[in-house]
Amino acid sequence: MLEIPRDRVVATVGKFLESRLTPCLVSALASVALTICSVQAQVRPPSFETFAVPTGSAPHDVAPAPDGAVWYTAQAQGAVGRLDPRSGRVDRIPLGDGSAPHGVIVGPDRAAWITDGGQNAIVRVDPKTFAVTRFPLPKDRPDANLNTAVFDKQGHLWFTGQSGVYGELDPKRASMRVFDAPRGHGPYGICVTPDGSLYFASLAGSYLGRIDPGSGATQVIDPPTPDQGVRRVWSDSKGRVWVSEWNAGKVGVFDPATRRWREWRLPGDDPHAYAIFVDDQDIVWLSEWSANALVRFDPRTTRFDVFALPRPHSNVRQMMGRPGEVWLSESGTDHLLRYRSRAADARGN
Repeated sequence: MLEIPRDRVVATVGKFLESRLTPCLVSALASVALTICSVQAQVRPPSFETFAVPTGSAPHDVAPAPDGAVWYTAQAQGAVGRLDPRSGRVDRIPLGDGSAPHGVIVGPDRAAWITDGGQNAIVRVDPKTFAVTRFPLPKDRPDANLNTAVFDKQGHLWFTGQSGVYGELDPKRASMRVFDAPRGHGPYGICVTPDGSLYFASLAGSYLGRIDPGSGATQVIDPPTPDQGVRRVWSDSKGRVWVSEWNAGKVGVFDPATRRWREWRLPGDDPHAYAIFVDDQDIVWLSEWSANALVRFDPRTTRFDVFALPRPHSNVRQMMGRPGEVWLSESGTDHLLRYRSRAADARGN
């Protein structure tokens, strides 16, 4: 937003009006002009940057890496992509015959780790050589419809499958355990809290599940709204577990310390909350499909801010971020989207 020095505003207003109006009125008009400039500066539109990926990619999930690169799954092309935001260059790595990747995260080894539903395998892509390593699910676990993954504090990868499973991969031993989920089909998003606790969301089962990493058993935790369709899940810095409720159009939070829930309905008519991400300031971000928007929720004030996305039918299925940045994957437009917060803009990042 253009900032106009005070003396120039006063001088300009005075130049045009001083011959006809009293000095008091000129001063008042100058004050009003300054107020308008100030308000405009405060409500400037959000800063979005867009990055095109190869046509037909249908990018499902996105994962910014510590080195500045951004990984994404090209679900429709059986590949994973690596974007350099500085140059706009995209490296495309095919994952193999029948691949249909869903989720991607960056592991402790800085490699890209992918849940590949088409190959029914966890796939690792080396960040330097782009070499592909596959960890197939056991033969007695076909068609898991693999969804999302997260690393625990022991360096083990935990994953979900919408067909009704979740599991654990020990990459060093290449050993895997797979468990049946309560209520069958539905396991979707998964997260780890600062104390190492593991939670997943069941879209079809409409519950939050807490995993015991030792036994693999799941404790079912029901949100207050029945059939809410919890989809994605993310922890804040205090260990509270935030969920997007697809069917109910709400954002919810479960506090393990008090074992209590809170929920808030998103603004607008018939909202559908898909992706959820909690940033390093504990601000909650959601993608809202009905409004084709990025939604910011501040838990301290319980205020929502809704930012229209730059292209229609963006279909943002997942978000992730770095300090000062939120990354979105537009599966409907073959673009990745970066949102820079005002704090980040002020620092010049």
